[in-house]
Amino acid sequence: MSEILLAIAQGIPLTILVTVSAFALGVLCAAPLILAQRTPSKILTWLARGVIDILRGVPVLVWLFLLYFGITIGDFVFDPLPAAIIALGLTSGAHLAETGRTALEAVPRHQWESARALGLSRSATFWLVLVPQAVKIALPSATSFALVLLKDSSIPSVIGVTEISFQTTRVARETGVPLNAYVAAVVCYLALSLPLAFLSRRSAPARRQEVR
Repeated sequence: MSEILLAIAQGIPLTILVTVSAFALGVLCAAPLILAQRTPSKILTWLARGVIDILRGVPVLVWLFLLYFGITIGDFVFDPLPAAIIALGLTSGAHLAETGRTALEAVPRHQWESARALGLSRSATFWLVLVPQAVKIALPSATSFALVLLKDSSIPSVIGVTEISFQTTRVARETGVPLNAYVAAVVCYLALSLPLAFLSRRSAPARRQEVR
């Protein structure tokens, strides 16, 4: 059993890489989508909402296959790892954009009014007053989404990304003992997910205090 666990644990670094990279890409994609929805331009607002709805409305697996099998430019094709990170990152951006938007809307209105009364400009009020509070409000939801993303990192195994699920399938076939292999996979995923679950619970009280 220990040998099986060690073999499957070889996929942990790639699981972490996919999760962290996709989450970081998601944050980068979410920022302009959030800002676009707060501009006076209705065109930008509806465009951002359309992008979010499209990215959220299509399963990650479909985006993954679209990138990996569907995009070919000359001799260029996506390798499995970049395709996985981009597919998960784009869908993460849509989910995080909604999290950020609702967090900004949850900041009490009087915070904006107080900052304006103190003479702060609109941009200074937004970046120095609203955004820090919105980050605290969004933290529990963002952490919970990171946990979901960690589990979704198993999806790219279908195109050959050698993360935990890929290694589990390989070991199950080689050893002929699938039960032991999948029990070892459970151990690996719990080792990664439990700290995120703990962080999500720890950040929740801060959110409740902030809303009050």
